[in-house]
Amino acid sequence: MTRARQDRLLVLLVLLARDGEWATASTLADALGVTPRSIRSYVTAVNARVLPGTAIESGPLGYRAGSEAGSALRTNGTTDAATPRDRLHTLVRALLDEPEGIDVFETAERLHVSSATLDADLARVRSLLGGTQLTLERSASQARLRGTEGAQRRLLSRLAHDEMDAGSFDLEALRRTLGDASVGARAFGPFKTDLVTRLGALGYFVNEYGIADVVMHIAISADRTAQHRPLESDTASASPASAEVGAILAELAEAHLGVALGTADVQHLSSLVLTRVVAPGATAPQMHVRERLDAEVEQAVRAIVEAAASEFLVDILHEDFILRLALHVQNLRLRAREDAWSRNPLTRSLKASYPMIFEVAVYIANGLHESLGIPLLDDEIAYIAMHVGGRLERSRRADQLLTATIVCPGYYELHELLRSSVDRSLGQAIEVTGVETRVDPDWASIDTDLVLTTIEPPAGDWMPGDRLVRIQPFLTDGDVERVQAAAGRIRRGRRLARLRTELEGWFEESAFVRGLDPAGGEDDVIRLLGEPLVARGVIDDDYVQRAIQREHLSSTAFTDALAVPHALGMTATRTAIAVGIADPSIPWGDGRVQVVALVAFSETDREAFQTVFEQLVEVFSERESVQRILRRGTDFATFLDELVAVIDG
Repeated sequence: MTRARQDRLLVLLVLLARDGEWATASTLADALGVTPRSIRSYVTAVNARVLPGTAIESGPLGYRAGSEAGSALRTNGTTDAATPRDRLHTLVRALLDEPEGIDVFETAERLHVSSATLDADLARVRSLLGGTQLTLERSASQARLRGTEGAQRRLLSRLAHDEMDAGSFDLEALRRTLGDASVGARAFGPFKTDLVTRLGALGYFVNEYGIADVVMHIAISADRTAQHRPLESDTASASPASAEVGAILAELAEAHLGVALGTADVQHLSSLVLTRVVAPGATAPQMHVRERLDAEVEQAVRAIVEAAASEFLVDILHEDFILRLALHVQNLRLRAREDAWSRNPLTRSLKASYPMIFEVAVYIANGLHESLGIPLLDDEIAYIAMHVGGRLERSRRADQLLTATIVCPGYYELHELLRSSVDRSLGQAIEVTGVETRVDPDWASIDTDLVLTTIEPPAGDWMPGDRLVRIQPFLTDGDVERVQAAAGRIRRGRRLARLRTELEGWFEESAFVRGLDPAGGEDDVIRLLGEPLVARGVIDDDYVQRAIQREHLSSTAFTDALAVPHALGMTATRTAIAVGIADPSIPWGDGRVQVVALVAFSETDREAFQTVFEQLVEVFSERESVQRILRRGTDFATFLDELVAVIDG
């Protein structure tokens, strides 16, 4: 029973709790790749962390997150050796805190394990040191770490990230990494508030998702400095911006943390702030942004943005977007040189909720890798997706709004007041194109997407009920919610109707496989699904290989049930989809999936790419729909029937 699997179970239940859902033991077991019996054991272990509280509730419908779920995620066990991971982290902390090394037998006794177990743990420490420029030396009963202070701090950072769930900043987890004597949690609330305020006063935007990672490094610097373990001196002179930010950091560290940071620490931390969490403010002229840019970076970003705009037909060719993304990429290249990646707590939700935006970000990331040699992780791709999503949100076309007619019989200026209220409360969702003030309007002639009426229409089949929303003459919060719900149903219905039409023509019966073998991993599954498409001349072997390469860039498991592998580049002779069903689920990326849909897109279907990509993911985001499709779709015909039935609602 591993802590990691217990935590995965808890995180999954927390996500389901947002929709008020229960989950059966078999469903959870399939998601984690274990047996239902193991799920029951995990539930018992998780609840033991918060006794007498309840982290996971049990009931006739299965399991769901309880009131103490958050506390259970933050609780690390009752002893230093509660789990192998806890013991490993405790051992690494001891090695980092003792420059002269630790006595293996004394440490084993303190952790209540045998010396043989501790020897095995030391072997795990050696594997943890890969890429850190640290070495573990063993002489008789003594073990010690050798390496620079910078390398030791990178190891601390790695441990802290491992302690924190889903990239979120947790001061208690940080204290477990640094030790109970480290800087307390109370100091960091005021520290972070003052830091954000001071950076804002300098005209910077502050990335709140990234600043937690910088605060973690500040905590490590403060803790090591307090132990008289400062960074080695740096003879390089600081830039004016770095000196300005460094002065703020030094002042706040002394005021809030009681630590006088050395010159090298201040320069290191100011560099982290400037490359990870700040960007020029909205009022900064483009010429000032360009002054900070490397010409090579700007040229590379401009070229890949132009290619992405053409490939995906997205409106991102804006100078402001290109310059700000280029500045982000320039900072990213600096972080890549130091192997200092930024965590993004929104990565999973961005991938699941906005697969098309994430796909554009993957395309851009791949271009940056090829032109600038930057190796990108999912968290860094997610930051690019946030840039892309922000640009697309600002440039959304007005024709995406639904049209509406207000029916409000005239009485003084009542209809004008109502229209003003609708525009103010719902202007981002609908556009009022007509107002009917007659008590007997020609209902059949109203052809807008929605009809917002203060009176009851006559009985008859003159219009579909979904278009009609009853509202009050003086708009209420309940009216606003009903109109928004109706607009959402109409948009979703249209999207899924388009998806149904397109999918029925694109699924390949000869490329339907039930019972995927997980032994060969993602690559073998992609090859298996690609074979029938190659045989029918839809794609060639090169497309299959490029789909595998795309998978290596970032997992295409966009939901807990569905992976959509595909190649970058729409080179298929026609659009086709090969489907594989896994029962039970198979590992894919960092999770597990039950459906794999290898999609081959052709150039002629470029505009349909976005619809299919996003809506296929939407269908398989609904747990009940997935289970229905998998339970009844025993062959290609029934699979397609159930998929269409789910789409039709």
